[in-house]
Amino acid sequence: MAAPAEATRRTKPLPRAIFVVGPTSSGKTEVGLRLAKACNGEVINADSRQIYKGFDIGTGKPKGKRGKYQQHRTFLVDGVPHYLMDFLDPVETFTVAEWREKALVAIRGVSARGHLPIVVGGTGLYVKSLVDNLQFPRIEPQPALRQAFEKKPLSELVKLLLGLDPDAAQAVDLKNPRRVIRALEVATFTGKPFTQQKKLGKPLLDAFQVGVMWPRQELYKRIDDSIDRMIEEGWPDEIREAQARGIPETAPAMTSIGYRELFKYIKGEEPLERALEMIKQSVHRYAKRQETWFKRDKRIVWCKNADEAVGRVSQWLGIGPGLCS
Repeated sequence: MAAPAEATRRTKPLPRAIFVVGPTSSGKTEVGLRLAKACNGEVINADSRQIYKGFDIGTGKPKGKRGKYQQHRTFLVDGVPHYLMDFLDPVETFTVAEWREKALVAIRGVSARGHLPIVVGGTGLYVKSLVDNLQFPRIEPQPALRQAFEKKPLSELVKLLLGLDPDAAQAVDLKNPRRVIRALEVATFTGKPFTQQKKLGKPLLDAFQVGVMWPRQELYKRIDDSIDRMIEEGWPDEIREAQARGIPETAPAMTSIGYRELFKYIKGEEPLERALEMIKQSVHRYAKRQETWFKRDKRIVWCKNADEAVGRVSQWLGIGPGLCS
């Protein structure tokens, strides 16, 4: 017969957590804020670009500021605490495994306060690492090895990776240089395929995933409008200020989509109109990859708009649509 303590551990319910996912510009921030305000929630950021300090406009970071919430340092957006947002130096690297560990600490803290953890973001591997409790190889970043890989074109990196790990095509975004380089880094350093070192653990959370799925052309228009607003808000000036602070073009924060194109404009190599055209094309492709990634997960509840998404979360929580709207 199991000891009482062991039986309690087995029967104790998993912490509940909401995941608001989907492609860029689909309205995740709005849904997350509405849920947090209506359902006594706190947000954990799952966007790999919004983690960096001072990179606000180009990453689409919601407007907010560093502050304290119940004695915990956080990033406050309209009074709602956002953890793992605007905290990392732009020159530092941050692995998925590191994010997962910090996100779990944040989720457990939110749950301990009797609040609802709401994970919001479009970085699919971040989300999957929590929902499926992925176990990652604990390999520290290798700066010299990364620098060598970064000098090679993406097509050559993909060829190298698939030579070492043929299954990587099913587990790594082969159009994302950062993901390809990390997989190569792990495989090269350990001598083992990257995919063989990622394992699923027992569930740590009772997770409900929801997202808003727009018709493709409507999503592209939302993306284009968002990029136009970023330019009006001073995205090029934000990059110039970062350079003035000594942050190099090769810094992790500077490798986000759109920065390479704006560098060409800032250097006078491309007119702004052409840079904007290239940025929009790149973000369209990125959004399509995000859709493909998330559509693989049949557990995600897709909605037509924010109202429907909030209502579906209310139903899952069992509190009725009127209390979470």
